[in-house]
Amino acid sequence: MIIQSEKVQVNAAQKDICTFLSDSNNLLHLLPQDKISDFKSTVEECSFKVQGGVTISLIQTGTEGDSKLFLKSGEKSPFPFKLTIQLDQIEGTTEGYILFDGEVNAFLKMMVEKPLTNLFNYMSNKLMEHFKG
Repeated sequence: MIIQSEKVQVNAAQKDICTFLSDSNNLLHLLPQDKISDFKSTVEECSFKVQGGVTISLIQTGTEGDSKLFLKSGEKSPFPFKLTIQLDQIEGTTEGYILFDGEVNAFLKMMVEKPLTNLFNYMSNKLMEHFKG
C-alpha cells in the first residue's frame, strides 16, 4: 500500500529541514499530541502509541543528500513499512511530503489507510508551521 501526503511549502532551506528531521527526537513536534502517548526517542529512532493502543516504532535508515530522509518500521510496529520524506528546493522554499510504503493485507488496508493519510498530512502541515518562524 502506497500513501503520499499532501505537498507543503516550507519557508526554510532544504538543509535546515533535513537537519531537523534527522534527529528523531524532533518528530514529537510533528505528531498530534492528543492522539499519541508514550513517545520515546533517541537521535536515530522513536516509538509512540497511537489511539487504539498500537505502538509504532521508526528507525532512520539514511539520507540521500538533503533531499530524502529514509525511515523504516521497528520491531514494535504492527506491520513492516518504509517512509521516505522528500524535500525539494524550489525558489527559496522547500516543498516537502511523506511517502509511505507498507506491507498490509486488504483487510488491514481498509482499517489503516484513512488514519495514516490523515496522520501524514498532519505531520506535513506541522512541519510547515514549525518553520514559519
